[in-house]
Amino acid sequence: MSSTLRIGAAVSVRHRPRALLAGAAAALLALAVGVLALGSGDYPMSTSDVLRTLTGGGSPAEDFIVNDLRLPRVVTALLVGAALALAGALFQSLVRNPLGSPDVLGFTQGAGAGALLVVLAGGSSLALAGGAVAGGIATGAAIYALAWRQGVQGSRLVLVGIGSAAVLTGINGYLLTRTQLMDAARAMLWLTGSLDGRGWRDAVPLLIALAVLGPAVLLGAGRALRMLEMGDDAAGGLGIRVERVRLALLACAVLLAALAAAAAGPVNFVALTAPQLAKRLTRAPGPNLLAAMCTGAALLVTADYLAQRAFAGHQLPVGVVTGVLGGGYLVWLLATERRAGRI
Repeated sequence: MSSTLRIGAAVSVRHRPRALLAGAAAALLALAVGVLALGSGDYPMSTSDVLRTLTGGGSPAEDFIVNDLRLPRVVTALLVGAALALAGALFQSLVRNPLGSPDVLGFTQGAGAGALLVVLAGGSSLALAGGAVAGGIATGAAIYALAWRQGVQGSRLVLVGIGSAAVLTGINGYLLTRTQLMDAARAMLWLTGSLDGRGWRDAVPLLIALAVLGPAVLLGAGRALRMLEMGDDAAGGLGIRVERVRLALLACAVLLAALAAAAAGPVNFVALTAPQLAKRLTRAPGPNLLAAMCTGAALLVTADYLAQRAFAGHQLPVGVVTGVLGGGYLVWLLATERRAGRI
């Protein structure tokens, strides 16, 4: 059951109450875990102390610990999770395949190759982030061009993407062998996916991208995605400019995935898992973009909290936690798709 929400006189948005409730619950979970993360660590703080500090009532020491040390990491986790989930939801909807995500189709591997080239050249951390964005965008353009044959079909894009991921994985392994030992260790930590030491300069570019692309996709692409999921012929018959819309949405997804990789490294499986979890929570067809974003934010901030607190005295890169959880989910998804006869 769906309802229509009117925004002004010219804009109306169809929504399902259950989907809104699921998205709101995921957003509340993400915020609750974020507050818990802000209060945990070598200097523990209660929830009331954290909230008081966030509203400007804490002591100078509490203000420094919460707002300067911990808050940038939590905000980066929320933004990266939301961006990866939105990118994954767009990919899965456009290719009509639950395996469609940036890390499966080679886009995050391309971002890793761009970052490794910067490491080889002796670039700074800022240059590494720029190399990741450039590598992700270049990979997206190459995959789209290779998959083009009088249009881009979802199955062909998936096959080209998986092949590209395999090639880029080999290239990244070779590039690692060409780096100095200290640079290789730094690059390996980044390639695993880590939020350690993240500051506002890592979060701001992604925040700007989500502020611009998020509303544009949520408000302007929902109907087009629902039509495209019925097939190119049906969507074209209903007035959708199929290739133009597909190219624009793929460009948005690639840019979001590349910026997320620049902020936290190529964190695996969030883009794959979050849209599928959102679909099961909402029990609604379609891309479920808003619910997927909230679910992705909750997943990554929870994974980062576990990475910091699961083992006393040891902090894991967040990509290790998402890899373990997401790998198990991928095995389950493949088994489910095989039983259903879809693979």
